[in-house]
Amino acid sequence: MDCCSHTPSTQGSSTLICPVCEQKGKSVKLITLKALLKPSALETINPESPYTFCSNPSCKIVYFSDRQTYSKDALKVSVFQKDKELNVPVCYCFGWTRERLIQAIEENQRPSDHIREQMQANRCGCEINNPQGACCLGNVTTFVRGID
Repeated sequence: MDCCSHTPSTQGSSTLICPVCEQKGKSVKLITLKALLKPSALETINPESPYTFCSNPSCKIVYFSDRQTYSKDALKVSVFQKDKELNVPVCYCFGWTRERLIQAIEENQRPSDHIREQMQANRCGCEINNPQGACCLGNVTTFVRGID
């Protein structure tokens, strides 16, 4: 099942502590790293290791395992949790940046409804598009609440 389904994932839930900020990370699938790491970083991953996402905005590390770390510079995309610019995606699948979300809310649109419709049509691919390897809707909802 994909990351935005309502069915729990069967993926292991190994939890590691970020070696830089010492916060608990969230397990991510290898496909997420394969999709988002730059080629030079991709060549260094250990496919047998579990990888974890660090969501701490002040930490430079995005992914880590028990032996490796990957910083923001190792990714092909900006990371919502770590980059406060308006042009950074909040929803990676459907191009909803902070700026676009703010504009939509100001125009009385409902971007969360649009994203849910796309999810229900099985069009999202958060596990390969979103650096956290999980559904973007929670980030969108939290961000939109902060606009109101």
